[in-house]
Amino acid sequence: MDLSDTAALAELSLDVDILVNNAGIQKVAPVQDFDPADFHRILTLMLEAPFLLIRAALPHMYERGWGRIINVSSIHGLRASAYKSAYVTAKHGLEGLSKTVALEGAEHGVTSNCVNPSYVHTPLVDKQIKDQAATHRIPEDQVIEKIMLTESAIKRLVEPEEVGELIAFLAGPSAGMVTGASYTMDGGWTAF
Repeated sequence: MDLSDTAALAELSLDVDILVNNAGIQKVAPVQDFDPADFHRILTLMLEAPFLLIRAALPHMYERGWGRIINVSSIHGLRASAYKSAYVTAKHGLEGLSKTVALEGAEHGVTSNCVNPSYVHTPLVDKQIKDQAATHRIPEDQVIEKIMLTESAIKRLVEPEEVGELIAFLAGPSAGMVTGASYTMDGGWTAF
């Protein structure tokens, strides 16, 4: 499904017990140079689409008396970074949406949580390297060390499998009392 087609998402009904919102895109540019169309596209995909998917899934979950909503946020849902205005805005909004759903869903057996990794070794991060290098005026081979890992105590990217393991826990029966939380996987970034 095209997650940017919000009209179709608004009519959607999902018969699911577990929903993981994980779609994301990125653009790196100073606010004054940020194309408003790109800003809108990022917010549509990373905030409005999760809202509409949650809205479509909740009736079934409420009827069943059980459900798990897991929103893949980011360290940027908790901390801002320069040159990422749309991404940071969308992830901060997703944090608030997730907490609202946690409060509303509690009496229906539905939990809602965020997973907040720092930079994950994915194509999304790989595609940022060129933009980050140009924006910060440094060579591409220095972006990971000087931009992406500068705030982390553990100096490596998060692996996708590590994020998947945390999502699996939050989706399971042992996480029934875990709701409204944001789980950092940031190598100590937020410990500073």
